[in-house]
Amino acid sequence: MAAQFDFDTTRLPSPFMNDSHHHWRAELRKFVEKEMMPYADEWDEAGGFPEELYKKASEFGLLRMGYPEQYGGISEGLDRFHGIVTSEELARLGAGGVTASLMVHGIGLPPIMAIGSDEMKERIAPPVLNGDKRISLAITEPGAGSDVANISTKAVRDGDHYIVNGSKMFITGGMRAHHFTTAVRTGGEGMRGISLLLIDADAPGVTRTPLKKMGWWASDTAAIYFDDVKVPASNLIGEENQGFIGIVNNFNGERLGMAAGAMGSARVCLEEAVNWAQERKTFGKRLGDHQVIRHKIAEMVRQINATQAYLEICAWRVQNGETPVADLAMLKVQATLTLEFCAREAMQILGGSGYMRGNRVERIYREVRVNAIGGGSEEIMRDLAARQLGI
Repeated sequence: MAAQFDFDTTRLPSPFMNDSHHHWRAELRKFVEKEMMPYADEWDEAGGFPEELYKKASEFGLLRMGYPEQYGGISEGLDRFHGIVTSEELARLGAGGVTASLMVHGIGLPPIMAIGSDEMKERIAPPVLNGDKRISLAITEPGAGSDVANISTKAVRDGDHYIVNGSKMFITGGMRAHHFTTAVRTGGEGMRGISLLLIDADAPGVTRTPLKKMGWWASDTAAIYFDDVKVPASNLIGEENQGFIGIVNNFNGERLGMAAGAMGSARVCLEEAVNWAQERKTFGKRLGDHQVIRHKIAEMVRQINATQAYLEICAWRVQNGETPVADLAMLKVQATLTLEFCAREAMQILGGSGYMRGNRVERIYREVRVNAIGGGSEEIMRDLAARQLGI
């Protein structure tokens, strides 16, 4: 049997990563292979994973990475590239739904940490980071996805409270969440009338329904409904009618992380395809000895390497204080197109074996579209980039 291919041996050397990043990759890989990899298919088929995984991930340090130590986080010596390593290594699981719900606080908590009050940070962050509580981001609505400025869920001030009515759709981690970082309309039309509210999931008037999906089976995705929900005014995140800034800043970080995750999944597809091509024999020779297969693999490597370089340059710019909105938007498109190509070619190389449930390529193939749509669709990202470029 041929030796197993390991993409790490052909990974382009990164000028931005040091021993700290390599150490984190090695330790996280051990955690994933021990605590998650053996159960990925089982969890995907079951539509969820055990609650205890949150505690294990916190104790290991995964949930706490990048958050202030005063709230139970781990931040000293960490940078954007530790986050990229995290997204890449979790993608090796080949079950994006597990990662999406396990790390859902990564999109629900940042607005609070960025513009929330000190009291709110002290109340919400520690139990989330130690794995006891969950927080989801509730922005998308049945009639407003990437077009965030047109959300219609309304919050009307009534004394010391807001009364919230409306609904949210496709909310990752929505069934398990204890809190929702929720975009609401408190003012007029457009982005200047949007605020962020922290809404308790068990508040009277809040209901939720699980949603079945094409991929990400292990993620508890939900539709959320608000019917005269009474929310303390102190749960306002930041200033009234200034929530759009917190949302946009959150999206930029989310898109960088999604691009890194897409690249990790593309590498999995390459790894599985090469291993199969080395072992499988057709017409008297290895599958990998056929020119058409070798060209497929070479093209996968080319696209992965080009996208990896783009990813790291964007991360470096963000780390140095830039906000390259156009490039982050185009990076996400580039990464999801690369993932789509690699998933397709890997499925072709694996043939019938790839089409069977229970392997990483099959699971990733089902997840291509959620990566291309979530966090801003490819079409919206191209349009955003064009506007930023002054076109």
